[in-house]
Amino acid sequence: MALELRQHLKLTQQLVLTPQLQQAIKLLQLNRLELEQVIRQEAETNPVLDEDYNDHQTVSLESLISPDTQDTGFDLASESPLGPEAVKDFDWDSYFEDTGSSYPTFAFEEKETVNFEKRLSKPENLTSHLLWQLYLSDFDERERKIGEYIIGNLNRQGYLSLSVDEIAKDLDESVERVEYVLRKIQFFDPVGVAARNLKECLLIQVEHLNLSGTLVEKIIQNHLRDLEFGHYENIAQACKVSLEEVEAAIEIIKGLEPLPARNFSDEEPAYIEPDVYVFKEGDEWVVRLNEEGLPRLKISPYYRRLLKDPSVPLTTKQFIQKKLRSAIWLIKSIEQRQRTLLKVAQSIMRFQQEFLERGVTGLKPLVLRDVALDVQLHESTVSRVTTGKYIDTPHGIFELKFFFSTGYTKTNGDQVSTETVKEYIKQIIAEENPEKPYSDQKVADILKEKYNIKVARRTVAKYRDQLGILPASRRRRKRGIK
Repeated sequence: MALELRQHLKLTQQLVLTPQLQQAIKLLQLNRLELEQVIRQEAETNPVLDEDYNDHQTVSLESLISPDTQDTGFDLASESPLGPEAVKDFDWDSYFEDTGSSYPTFAFEEKETVNFEKRLSKPENLTSHLLWQLYLSDFDERERKIGEYIIGNLNRQGYLSLSVDEIAKDLDESVERVEYVLRKIQFFDPVGVAARNLKECLLIQVEHLNLSGTLVEKIIQNHLRDLEFGHYENIAQACKVSLEEVEAAIEIIKGLEPLPARNFSDEEPAYIEPDVYVFKEGDEWVVRLNEEGLPRLKISPYYRRLLKDPSVPLTTKQFIQKKLRSAIWLIKSIEQRQRTLLKVAQSIMRFQQEFLERGVTGLKPLVLRDVALDVQLHESTVSRVTTGKYIDTPHGIFELKFFFSTGYTKTNGDQVSTETVKEYIKQIIAEENPEKPYSDQKVADILKEKYNIKVARRTVAKYRDQLGILPASRRRRKRGIK
């Protein structure tokens, strides 16, 4: 078989993502806080960009672009879809004008300055809190080493993940010495830390409260299962006490802390700032972008004048032109992002008018395709716009994706969202008799009778789990115990 080389001419089409398009897609995915960070970063790295500190309430970002291209030798209008526009420039000539006055001199007093670094602080985590107590305790060097090893092996809930035998083997220490150190650490603040399981954690707290030998300790020691499922009669019968005494003991147990590390965390809080506001003006619902504090960009007039200055070298003008083109594309992309976000938010609120009036129970089934057809955008664009973006409504702050869900058809033909069904389930269970909680099948029957929604029992169970609601056997309470 002979091998030979041949040339073929083939015509194909492919999508090329230009840097400008990539930038626009990236900005579209950012939430408001991330967008503000990107804008400030670009303003610092691109000298052509300036922040407009004037209070523009209704001025679009497009009006802030004013590349004066006359007599510059560069056709910026062809590089930008906006074309040249004129705005009132800052009077740089007057700003840099030599007034002939000498610079004032200041006499500084020598005094001790404030060291702000010494005033910085950070939230204390569980490890540092326990080590601080460990170093203040009367441990010798070997016991302190064991304590550091124990504290270093606590999980996120504050429980010890290793056994005493494993710790003794790893440190070549006796089991008795490890037990002694562990016992003292377990009474550090928070009490119950370094316990091996829930029962041990609660018993340590009971001992700390001087309740050893009481009914509280007996319930924790022998009847946690009955306590979990609300079988208080079984506890009273086994302990040979009245139901009132069991109820009093349970109230004390409810005050104990099952997760010692609950108040200690290294995670930074996640701040949510809404991208969009919706409010009622008269009889109409109005959607507005949250642009408060968002930096507004404009093209620096100083660099536009440099392009017209014949004494400026050609290489410098080429550098300015490159930065100017980048700045114009950035401002255009930001404006397009804001415009798209507003269109999508307005469309969603048009579909969810009943939510604005009634709350979660008024949600309607909605999919990305419905909004995409309404605003004439691709579904992927709508998905990018709604991911990580939040809207402030009269009923709370919600992610835009919250308003997209499948639904059910009522017996009368109306459509309801799955979120509406979940809200109904939550209301039904909240109104049940705690002594006779509803089963999942009973909840499904009530949904059909009261709200004309036909839902299977297993679907109710799934939604109940998603809402964090316990099954009926574990929700049962006696004599008003909550």
